[in-house]
Amino acid sequence: MGIVGCYLMPHPPIMVPEVGGDEVRKVNASIEAAHKVGMEIQKLKPDTIVLVSPHGPVFQDAVCIYDFPLRGSFASFGAPKLKLEFEPDEDLKEEIIKRAGKTRIPAVKSSSMHLSRYGIMEDLDHGVMVPLYFITRHTADFKLVPLAFGMLPYEDLYAFGKAIGEAAESLDKKVVVVASGDLSHRLLPGAPAGFDPEGKVFDEKLVSILERFDLDALYDLDQDLIERAGECGLRSIWIMLGTLDGREVKAEVLSYEGPFGVGYCVAAFHPEGKTESWLERLSKRRAEEIKIRRENEDPYVKLARESLETYVRTGKVLKVPDDLPEEMLEKRAGVFVSIKKRGQLRGCIGTFMPTKKNIAEEIIRNAISAGCEDPRFSPVEPEELPELVYSVDVLTKPEPVDSPDKLDPKKYGVIVKKGARTGLLLPDLEGVDTVEKQLEIALRKAGIRPDEDYEIFRFEVVRHH
Repeated sequence: MGIVGCYLMPHPPIMVPEVGGDEVRKVNASIEAAHKVGMEIQKLKPDTIVLVSPHGPVFQDAVCIYDFPLRGSFASFGAPKLKLEFEPDEDLKEEIIKRAGKTRIPAVKSSSMHLSRYGIMEDLDHGVMVPLYFITRHTADFKLVPLAFGMLPYEDLYAFGKAIGEAAESLDKKVVVVASGDLSHRLLPGAPAGFDPEGKVFDEKLVSILERFDLDALYDLDQDLIERAGECGLRSIWIMLGTLDGREVKAEVLSYEGPFGVGYCVAAFHPEGKTESWLERLSKRRAEEIKIRRENEDPYVKLARESLETYVRTGKVLKVPDDLPEEMLEKRAGVFVSIKKRGQLRGCIGTFMPTKKNIAEEIIRNAISAGCEDPRFSPVEPEELPELVYSVDVLTKPEPVDSPDKLDPKKYGVIVKKGARTGLLLPDLEGVDTVEKQLEIALRKAGIRPDEDYEIFRFEVVRHH
């Protein structure tokens, strides 16, 4: 068997009549669509529902599968008598973890993470409870595998979804997958996450993409637009779509509304015939893009790449090549090396003042540090090297400024300093559009409170990528 149906469902507790009371009339379209999903699932008669929630134990580097008694209530939303409880599908859970491991996608059971250390209760969260409330109005004859997505690259989440689909097929189970998630939280003034006009743009684009089932367009969504939307469902969607990899799909958007400033979309995705794997097609596309990059990289980027590749493969520091441009051998400057993998940051380390005798040596040292010593990431492994994309920023000497009015996040990087505490942010970064945002991030990195008396410096960069 395998995946027999997939659904996107929102999770505002106000949709539940016992919680929302008279307010439910404002989300009537979502409620009717959610009941339609429940009726469809009743007809599909799945053995198991896999449900992806944004509100469970979400970790930076792994998908987390719930491994505690699957019960919960709406007590925290004023309806303590409304409770749900489900039987777990242990076989499917184990098979998913095994297959994810084979594809090097980190997946863990919640029992191995000691959730109490993170202040996480071992109860089903509302991201699980709200969709299942509507489904169980029509059928409760299924087992359950709930999980929380990780903050992984979208492609990795899609690959994890593919592992779910393969696990279902290997066990010959009929499985329905539900992506629990809301769209933009910034649709209206006074919305939960504040207002941003780009929230509506994001929702319109995403709903259109889902209706067309256009995975390429989804992958190419602008990251800044995603950030400004303040959504919580996109990663759930990526896992759900991955379960359909290699299948033709009939997609249907059942409803969309945003009466409280948050976008609620209900959609159905029905697998039909076989087709080419999107994951394989994406891999070919990326390989070609990186090949073109390698053929056109300038000496700065080439030196950064060769420095890290040499160190990761041999443990040796690359000697400065003799054929570099004169300015790389004779000039000194601070240098930042940034590394991305599949569009996500993989490491970034730099010096805002020169520490080596020339730019070339600065690049070599910082490329190795970015790939192997950035504390936010594990060291780069040899098999990752073909996928990495590099950029090199050569900094001008920082100059003090007496007012934030003299900053421009597109033109200038910023350094904030208070005693030994220092925070730096490069210019022209995705999602950093205002001086206020630039300073906020730099201060947070430095551990400096906004109300402290701190120094501000600005600098420019020449970016090579």
